[in-house]
Amino acid sequence: MSQWYSKTVQEITEELNTNIETGLSSQEAENRLKQYGPNKFQEGEKTSIWKMLWEQINSILIWILIVAAIISAFVGEITDAIIIFIVIALNAIIGIVEESKAEKALEELKKMSTPKAIVRRDGQIKEISSENLVPGDVVIIDAGRYIPADLRLIETANLQIEESALTGESVPVDKNAGWSSYSEVPLGDQQNIAFMSTLSTYGRGTGIVTSTGMETEIGKIAKMLGGQEKEITPLQKKLNELGKILGIGAVMICVIMFFVGYFQGRDVLDMFLIAVSLAVAAIPEGMVAIVTIVLALGVQKMSKRHAIVRKLPAVETLGSVSVICSDKTGTLTQNKMTVTKVYVDGKYTDLGTIQQKDDASCRLLRGMMLCNDATLDSGDPTEIALIVAGNDLGLDKAKLEQQFQRVNELPFDSDRKMMTTVHRDSSSYFSVTKGALESILPRTTSIFKNGQVQPISAHDKEEILDASKKMSDEALRVLAVAERTSLADTEASEEQLIFLGLVGMIDPPREEVKQSVAQCKDAGIRTIMITGDHQNTALAIAKELGIADDLSQTMTGQELNEISDTELQEKVEKVRVFARVSPEHKVRIVQALKENGLIVSMTGDGVNDAPSLKQADVGVAMGITGTDVAKGASDIILTDDNFSTIVSAVEQGRNIFQNIRKAILFLLSCNLGEITALFIGILLGWPAPLTAVQILWVNLITDTLPAIALGMDPDDPDIMKEKPRNPKESFFAHGNGAYTVLNGMLIGFITLFAFIEALRYYTGAASIFAVDFGNISEDALTHAQTMAFITLSASQLFHSLNLRSRRKSIFQTGLFTNPLLLGAIIIGLLIQASLVYVPFFHDVFGIYVVGLKDWGFVIGISLIPVIINEIYKGIRRII
Repeated sequence: MSQWYSKTVQEITEELNTNIETGLSSQEAENRLKQYGPNKFQEGEKTSIWKMLWEQINSILIWILIVAAIISAFVGEITDAIIIFIVIALNAIIGIVEESKAEKALEELKKMSTPKAIVRRDGQIKEISSENLVPGDVVIIDAGRYIPADLRLIETANLQIEESALTGESVPVDKNAGWSSYSEVPLGDQQNIAFMSTLSTYGRGTGIVTSTGMETEIGKIAKMLGGQEKEITPLQKKLNELGKILGIGAVMICVIMFFVGYFQGRDVLDMFLIAVSLAVAAIPEGMVAIVTIVLALGVQKMSKRHAIVRKLPAVETLGSVSVICSDKTGTLTQNKMTVTKVYVDGKYTDLGTIQQKDDASCRLLRGMMLCNDATLDSGDPTEIALIVAGNDLGLDKAKLEQQFQRVNELPFDSDRKMMTTVHRDSSSYFSVTKGALESILPRTTSIFKNGQVQPISAHDKEEILDASKKMSDEALRVLAVAERTSLADTEASEEQLIFLGLVGMIDPPREEVKQSVAQCKDAGIRTIMITGDHQNTALAIAKELGIADDLSQTMTGQELNEISDTELQEKVEKVRVFARVSPEHKVRIVQALKENGLIVSMTGDGVNDAPSLKQADVGVAMGITGTDVAKGASDIILTDDNFSTIVSAVEQGRNIFQNIRKAILFLLSCNLGEITALFIGILLGWPAPLTAVQILWVNLITDTLPAIALGMDPDDPDIMKEKPRNPKESFFAHGNGAYTVLNGMLIGFITLFAFIEALRYYTGAASIFAVDFGNISEDALTHAQTMAFITLSASQLFHSLNLRSRRKSIFQTGLFTNPLLLGAIIIGLLIQASLVYVPFFHDVFGIYVVGLKDWGFVIGISLIPVIINEIYKGIRRII
């Protein structure tokens, strides 16, 4: 790749075969347009609706649902088959809608290209469409115009360009066509290059087009955005793994049961229907829908906390984040230059401590507001900061300008590095000069100190330089202010100056961020600053926020270029601040962190953040200051641009995942209960305790309401005291597997007991072991299956209370703290009662009307899982 900044103008004109004076000829420009293509971003191949649909249904769990629907239709339950297909369709539609919203980053990036450009062609100045620019074109730049392509500047006059969206630099940068460097230089320091889509804010210039379209720096960002592959989230990975286990398990159980029944001499068709029942029992049909519903409800909750979620899975992923990579400008800081320190009257102090009535302070404040072209609403951020500082101390720029009328000026010049204005004070004149200390101090002969003008001594200069060093050490941008009295001639107004003082300013951190960073630390989440700003500035902000402690925890983009990806993987474990980085660097950093097994969130607002926002597990864009490109590449948008909102969103994400896990473990234990009842019943040679229709009903209706209610369980106040969840951690970690199996088997045994006890009672057998299965009437079997059906439903409904906490008693968590769950249990029992007492459902579900005594028996044994779990929790708390 050509390093255009390291080449001379002559080398560039020869390499690009162009003429600075006349530009390209129209014919040559046309030929080059055919060779290089138009100066615009390429459109990627758009995903068809059919491909998006395939991507939504090509999941193990979805295929299991489809199989369940086919099985339901096969056993004659067309209504249930339709319900399952509706669940599948809703899930696919939600996914497609989210997907179509998600990929707008490139479209927004295209909008940033400049519609018109002023060029020299055929020896004339012409305005052309920027799409027709080609390498070798000579482009004219003036203030207020967007740069139409990457340019090697060949002429500059006080040219300043706003590059924050591309480089992260918080103030416009000075451009100098005469600058050059033969070593590798980051984008933000390439003074003789102007980048496409950045904005010229001051001065003028001329440049030769070196790159167009996708070859520009902004085009490389477009390539990165288009070339990144989508990755599935930790939750999606877990659900896919779970789906495979359930699918294999369902097939194995069906095969085993079929052969068990076959060798028992049962009817082949009966055994096939029983195998189908087992398959239905093994598949939690409502799981995908419930996870989607819980995530969608989480999205609504997060929007109330100023976090707009663009992609549903990001809610869960945010909860497992172990590192937050944050852009500095506008994210951790206010994106507003602010005066914080001053050196005046021989004292180095905070701005707030100086007094306007003090003559030295008054002169300094007056000078920095008069020698100023900005207003409170517009202008250079540095000059706006000076006006704000004056306003805060009671001065008004408009009144000062009325009192001290400007009569002449020497505008800022990048060679002189200072600006001078001349003012009339009644009958006399005075001038004010502000700029870099190294430019002003050599021109200074006096100093205003102790209320009078006195010759500046070597000691004074030493103190001034010490104060400047202190400001630099605090990463402040330093401006010197001086004046000269009784002089109207601008030519001599920058000589024999009276030194007034130094002003130190910085883009300060947001006040609430420090606490948020500390919260992250407590939650085991690492915060890393990634910025295009200078190393010292970045470190100063990082120290103040508690992100980093010293220089050893920082790394520059140039240092990053010198190490391999493998070395970077080791370095990112200790580095907390990356400074002077390019968009490619940000992507490398995110990739290195992910290679180390971390779940990475990247926050940002600029175009330069977009590729890394997309590359991260969770991209978080700023809603107020964020560019449309950054928003388009992100998963979550913060409507208040507040870093602390990210911490709140992480907390919400953790609670949502915890609640999803509760819902999934509840569903699995319920399904395991159904499998246990059927498997053991068949193994013992009994009739099937439950029918396929009854199992499907329990899975789709009875289990669904408590599962959704568990998904909306109140937030755990201690969730942010825990370390981030290991993304490789199974749903069944920390004893959840054994807990699910034991509770599932308990529910299964209770269901079997209700079935066999009902048979015993109906047939009049002396004990459950005396039941004669060879002489059971159809009514007796229907009654027993009804009892098993109701017991299964009731025990599962009551078991949902156990899932609220593995340690705390249901009385400690509060019976009424989740009214939705109580409502779900009551509605579930009422639904089961309606099946028993509404005649229409009797034939559909194979129901026998049971009496009050039966209900008492069912409720009594259905509470056993709650009682046993409460005893176990009590023992755990004691131990």
